[in-house]
Amino acid sequence: MSEGVDPGGPDVPKAAASESAPTTDELASSFAHESRRAYTRWLRLAIIYVLLAVAAYQMSGWLFHNLKGFLGLLFLAWLASVTMEPVVDWFERKGLRRGAGTDIVLVTLIVFAIGFIAVFGALLAEQLAQLLTALPDALARATDWANQTFGTEFATDEDLITITPETIKDLAQRYTPSVIGVVSSLVGVVFQALTLLLFVFYMSAQGPQLRRTISSWFPARQQAIIATVWGISVEKAGGYVVSRMILAAISAVATGIFLMIIGVPYWLPLAIWTGIVSQFIPTLGTYLAIALPAIIAAAQQPLDGVWVIVFGTVYQQVENYLLAPRITARTVSIHPAVAFGSAIVGASLFGAIGALVSIPIVAVIQALVETYGRRYELVTEQRDVGEPPGE
Repeated sequence: MSEGVDPGGPDVPKAAASESAPTTDELASSFAHESRRAYTRWLRLAIIYVLLAVAAYQMSGWLFHNLKGFLGLLFLAWLASVTMEPVVDWFERKGLRRGAGTDIVLVTLIVFAIGFIAVFGALLAEQLAQLLTALPDALARATDWANQTFGTEFATDEDLITITPETIKDLAQRYTPSVIGVVSSLVGVVFQALTLLLFVFYMSAQGPQLRRTISSWFPARQQAIIATVWGISVEKAGGYVVSRMILAAISAVATGIFLMIIGVPYWLPLAIWTGIVSQFIPTLGTYLAIALPAIIAAAQQPLDGVWVIVFGTVYQQVENYLLAPRITARTVSIHPAVAFGSAIVGASLFGAIGALVSIPIVAVIQALVETYGRRYELVTEQRDVGEPPGE
C-alpha cells in the first residue's frame, strides 16, 4: 500500500455518486411530470387549432353567404371568357393583340344582341305578353281535352289560373316598386352588367399573363400540371358552352319555323323557350321544352298539339344521332344523372347562374379525373359474363 493514501478515499466518490443518482421513483415522477407537461401543451394546441378551425369555418360561411352573388358573377365571367378564348387566340395568331381581339368579340356579341332586339324585340315583347295572358286559358283547355280523351279527372278550376285585368292590376299595385326602387334596380342591373363585361374582358385579355403569374408561385413540375389544367378547362368548359349555344340556336330556329307553318301563335317566345330549355336544363329539359308549345298548340287545335309532340320527338332523334355527335365532339360526355345533380347543387348555391355554370365545371373535373386518374383491370371474378378480357 502506498504511503499517504487514505484507505477510505476510494469509497468517498462512490458514496457521492450514489447520493446524486436519481432513484427509480424520482425517475418515474420526473417522467410523469414531463408527460403531463407534454399532454397539457398538446391539449392547448389542439384547443387552439379547433377554435381556429371553427372560426375559419364561420368566417368562410359568412363570406360565402355575403359574396354569393359576386362569386356567381365571377363564375359566369370565367365561363364567358373561356368560351370566347378560342376566338381570341385565333385573332392573336393573326397578329392582333389579345386586348383588341377581346374587344372585337365583345363588341360583336353586343351588336348582335342589339340587332336581335331591334328586329324581333317588339314582336317578342308583344307575343310574350299575349302568351302570359293566354296561358291560363290554354292550360284549362288542354286539361279539359285530356279529361275527355283519356278519362282523367284533373282539376280545372279556372278561378285559380285565370288572369284577369283586375288580377293584373292588383298584382301591379302590390308588387310594383316605387320610382326610386325602379331606378335603383335599373342602376343595379347596369352595374352588374358592366362588372360582368369588365371581368370577362380581363379574364380573356389577360388570360396568359394570369396563368404565368399563378404558375410562377409553383415549381416546374407543378407548372406543367397548372398548364394542363388550364388548357383542359378552356377546351372542355368553353367547348361545352359553345356547343350548347349552337344546338340551342338550331333547335329554336327549327321549332320556330315549324310552329309558323302549322299556325301556332306566339311562335317566337315558344321557339326561344324550346331552344334554351332543351339545351341548358339537363335530362328534363327536352320534355319541359316541348311541353309548353304542345299545350299552346292543343289549346288552339288539339291535333296541332299532337303534331308538335311528334315534331319534338323526331327532332330530338335527329339532334341525338346527327347534330350533337358532330357539334359536341370535343366536349365531355356527362352522365345524365351527374349533370342533373350538378345543376341542382349549382342552383341551390348560386341560383340560375349556378345551374348554368355547374355542368361546365363538372365537365372540367371529369376531364381532369380522366387525365390524371388511373383505372385498373378488373379481376376475372369481377368481369361481366361475355366481357372480353382486355376490357
